[in-house]
Amino acid sequence: MTQVHGNSAPNTAAQEGQPGLGRLIGAGLILVSLLLLALGTFLGPYRYATSTPGKLTVETCTVDYKYRSSSSSSSRKRTKTRWCYGTFTANDGSTKDLNAELKSDALYTRGHVLQARKSSDTSYQLDQGWPHAIALGCAWAFGALLPLAAGLFFTATGFAFGGPADVRRAGEAASQGLQRTIYVMGLTGVIGLVISMLVVFFT
Repeated sequence: MTQVHGNSAPNTAAQEGQPGLGRLIGAGLILVSLLLLALGTFLGPYRYATSTPGKLTVETCTVDYKYRSSSSSSSRKRTKTRWCYGTFTANDGSTKDLNAELKSDALYTRGHVLQARKSSDTSYQLDQGWPHAIALGCAWAFGALLPLAAGLFFTATGFAFGGPADVRRAGEAASQGLQRTIYVMGLTGVIGLVISMLVVFFT
């Protein structure tokens, strides 16, 4: 009598996923969160603190129209960006640029004076104050909490999208303390991101 040797049950490792891959994904998400935090610090408080405050006297303002195709239809959507050009003069008199340009919130007439900041040789922005700069940095920081929370979960449990068995195993591997930490981080990230974006929008 011939016996047939083989595995009648599904591969257990395949069912449970690959913990090594899950931890690698988690490490990548943690790295992404750190990059977001660093980027937010640079674009928010750091760039504001290191930029040169001054005034831009408007010569002219224009509107730059751009068209992009809509994914929902064949129509093209139009976006517009306002630019103002003129002379930038630093408050301390250290810099004067006759050909400064910046993205504006409105179209201003010639001679209008805008509070502006120079962040590089050719880069100028409206001076929206410290609250805006801090809120912008906070928005990136709170947003970074979301991939950080997911990264901690993946790293601690090895979850790797391996199906129901992998979900069950990851749930058993995650302690109550870890689950509570992840929930708090996720909720804090969402709420903080919304509040920060509102401050950025209204300042």
